[in-house]
Amino acid sequence: MRTLVLLLLLGACTAAVPAPPLVYPPAARERMLRIALAEWAEWGAVVAPADASPQPAAGAESDPANFPRVLAYWRAVPEDEGAVARNRDLYAAALAGRAKGAALWQEPFWSAAFISYVMRAAGVDTREFPPSASHVHYLDALIRDAAAFPATAPFLPHGPAEYAPRAGDLLCADRSRAPIVHWRQRAADAGAFRPMHCDIAVATGPGFVDAIGGNVRDAVTRTRFTADGTGYLLPRPGGAPVWFAIFENRLGRLPPWSGAPSRPGPDDAGPVAGPVSDNTAFPAGMPGSPLS
Repeated sequence: MRTLVLLLLLGACTAAVPAPPLVYPPAARERMLRIALAEWAEWGAVVAPADASPQPAAGAESDPANFPRVLAYWRAVPEDEGAVARNRDLYAAALAGRAKGAALWQEPFWSAAFISYVMRAAGVDTREFPPSASHVHYLDALIRDAAAFPATAPFLPHGPAEYAPRAGDLLCADRSRAPIVHWRQRAADAGAFRPMHCDIAVATGPGFVDAIGGNVRDAVTRTRFTADGTGYLLPRPGGAPVWFAIFENRLGRLPPWSGAPSRPGPDDAGPVAGPVSDNTAFPAGMPGSPLS
């Protein structure tokens, strides 16, 4: 009997070891960028500098016209924290002109659901990117894969001062009162809840990184973050969410699709055709966009 128990335990441990992540063609990263840009355009192509005062976006999440957009994001995650049922009720209230309808999609935050939607729609399977309503869940999985399978992991974490973002990378910040400043701190903290936010880099260059994220100014927003002359993100002002990791997107950049992993450095949106150029001009006085 004891031998059987030991064999069962050994079998359970063996079954728990995941298969290595698959390597994806460049089309996955290109689709990811096209989808992010298309969603941003559907929300009105809101563009904002990163650190100005927050103001609501026109046609934001509580507009009933945007109900199916956020619903699609939540349907991309396996556990929606009751968001769909609660907001279906709020949507019905909004259509009926009842006051509570004004709270449509205001909670829970849907930024992680947006990232998950983009990944699933791009064709990145759940083994390589586990969709989640929480940023920490998929980030912990990406960190584990990078440690266990460095040759094929689709995303590699870097410290903000160690790597210049490229189009398709995930820019991640800590929103807590005692923020971490490096992804290795998260690796030691894996599994614990921590409020975070990630955006998808869509264009980079000397002095700036443009990124698209969900639930930013109550919409899908393109934010221009400040970088140095070589494309490395600069620290954000006091009180703003703190950068702790850039996840290098290696979709389409690993053998057999590429001879070597991508190299750090300024980049642009590559083959993706976006509604605006990489040199987007910001009108004077344009309201800004905190991470949310």
